[in-house]
Amino acid sequence: MFSLHIDTAQTWRGGQNQVLLTVNGLRAIGQRAALVAHPHGELRRRAQEGLELIPIASRSEIDLSAGWRLARVLKRLQPDIIHAHDPHGVAMASLALSMRSGASGGAPLPRLVVSRRVDFRLKGNSFSRWKYRQADVFIAASETIRQMLIADGVPAAKTVTVHEGIDVEHVDAAPPVNLHEALFLPHHAPLVGNVGALVPHKGQRYLIEAAHLVVQQIPDARFVILGEGELREHLVRLVHEHRLEKHVFLPGFRTDILGCLKAFDLFVMSSVTEGLGTSLLDAMACRKAIVASRTGGIPEVVLDGRNGLLVEPRDHRALAAAIVALLTDEQRRLAMAAEGDAIVRERFTVERMVAETAQVYARLGGMHRGVGTANPSAGG
Repeated sequence: MFSLHIDTAQTWRGGQNQVLLTVNGLRAIGQRAALVAHPHGELRRRAQEGLELIPIASRSEIDLSAGWRLARVLKRLQPDIIHAHDPHGVAMASLALSMRSGASGGAPLPRLVVSRRVDFRLKGNSFSRWKYRQADVFIAASETIRQMLIADGVPAAKTVTVHEGIDVEHVDAAPPVNLHEALFLPHHAPLVGNVGALVPHKGQRYLIEAAHLVVQQIPDARFVILGEGELREHLVRLVHEHRLEKHVFLPGFRTDILGCLKAFDLFVMSSVTEGLGTSLLDAMACRKAIVASRTGGIPEVVLDGRNGLLVEPRDHRALAAAIVALLTDEQRRLAMAAEGDAIVRERFTVERMVAETAQVYARLGGMHRGVGTANPSAGG
């Protein structure tokens, strides 16, 4: 089976890491996999030597030039599967398939697999509806996302849930970072950590508001929010307004995230919406108890009372109470950390994710567009 993967992002977030894990994992089990990525993007920079890379930049959602270039790639490589990992990638693939269908002379075209990692509704404009109709199967990163796709009109038979996964061996091998020393923090200060882009749906403002309440009960507590994004200035102002300069830190983007996770005493995800949250999986593999919002796919990862505590999104008071409860109960916190580590190694490994993705491809195998009538459903 030969799959051609498309991700158009120039930046590096959890989605791009999942793309790279998928492509490398497929190659590790003996399948051919190639990658279409932004020529100046972080995904292309991090790709392993020897991986088939096709640099194509998509300037907009409806980029006919990018679609034409991809159509030429399809003609040359003739993959069995196109796997589009982001919305612009879906558009590029749909345009390319449309162009190829008119010039293929009846030759079979590859099947289109679409990954959906965010719990946002599908756009309702005519082009969006058209491009998503081209998909043969949607792979949802959580059951919550799959149900949203069905609610948006995607036939259930064209959807499957494949939970995201992490490379636990890579997590284990990451050297720990001494954040107390790096950020000049008091030696025994408990650390509460958050990792994510500084964007509205990640909800870091609610974590800062919770921190204002937490430090009134645990004055030594320190909060470290790792990531960059459009809300940096707003969040910094919020820290100043609450006079939390000595308690809340925003060090920006770091390449040693796993090592930083190992320094935290507690990991908090304060998202308003969240498809699944691979940083949760990383934190669990680093043996950290979790406090998180009960939203999106998070409850599929964080089992309330077992490996963490769940609170309602946007409720900074409940968030603060959960943080205090676990920071002041070390035995419970460590028990939850051990449970989370066991859960991630049983249910959320990259090997499991790749195997399930390969099963989706296998069910589509031989079912080229216009050839065969078998049900493309991958279950779920």
